[in-house]
Amino acid sequence: MTRRHNRDKRKLKGRVSMPANHIPLIDFRASDAAVLTELDYALSSVGFVMIKGHGIAPALLKRMRQVTVDYFKRAHAIKLKDVITADNYRGYIPLGFFSPSTAGSSPDNYEGYKLHLEIAEDDPIRRACSLYGPNRWPMNFAVMSTVVLAYWRACDRLGQRLLSALATIMGVDAAWFLSLFNKPLTNMTLLHYPPQESKNRGFGIHPHKDTDALTLLAPDSVGGLQVRRRDEEEWLEVQAEDDALVVNVGDLLELWSGGYFVSTPHRVLNYSGAERYSFPYFMVPRFDVLVEPLIPVQPGFSRQPVPVGEVSAEVWRTNWLAAQPAGNDFDLGTLPH
Repeated sequence: MTRRHNRDKRKLKGRVSMPANHIPLIDFRASDAAVLTELDYALSSVGFVMIKGHGIAPALLKRMRQVTVDYFKRAHAIKLKDVITADNYRGYIPLGFFSPSTAGSSPDNYEGYKLHLEIAEDDPIRRACSLYGPNRWPMNFAVMSTVVLAYWRACDRLGQRLLSALATIMGVDAAWFLSLFNKPLTNMTLLHYPPQESKNRGFGIHPHKDTDALTLLAPDSVGGLQVRRRDEEEWLEVQAEDDALVVNVGDLLELWSGGYFVSTPHRVLNYSGAERYSFPYFMVPRFDVLVEPLIPVQPGFSRQPVPVGEVSAEVWRTNWLAAQPAGNDFDLGTLPH
């Protein structure tokens, strides 16, 4: 397959000037041509973009944030009844439960609630892949499933528009590309970051790259999300407008694009003195998709194809400290040396 725009990324960067301390902002209400041009540049140069005019109602975003706050305000003993397990990666993640794999690292300073695409117990796809299934919803908190699933559907709609635009940029058939996300392994994490003392060397979430295709995030006004561009040592604070969503490239999309779209390191540090909440939505293809470059690779880019189901199972399994890597070396989510 060939690119729709036969141009060199380095030449494109040379034509567009962007300050090093800036993440592009796109208005999705602009013309399709303008959106494609700006999205192309943002995701191929920074890997992060802020989007307004995205179509997700402010009232729904407000309800989603309130549900997230209300859940984490529940008594710790109540939340522990929903605790996540190694055989069902859904449910409550206690503070400090997961740690970076780097020796000597402090546990990440967040608590969370993990959710996946809602799949019925009797859906045939469960026989093909054990990663699918119904979510574990908290007891006596029915509003959570109502609001989360409404927000999920809204993210699905925006995600499909983004995927269609990316297919156009890469010059691949949009309908075929969207079909790879039929019954996807898309997931979401509700997150609460307690305030950290600035002298604390730990992180809200340690520096990493996302292992998905795209991440959609409604940012918290307290800040704390920081991005490090590949050609910079300095970390840049993401300062999004109130009505904007933050979208970033994950390693799977980077691989599909042969390195054209960049998966960028980021982290969370909550030194605001306030409680921080977020609910990122991670777009992952269907379990049986093999991700490999769809267009000619960028100079110096080299990564083996990734079987989505296999790598997803390995990422989830190795979140537990006692789990040893299987040695398949997919190299997802790791930072460049």
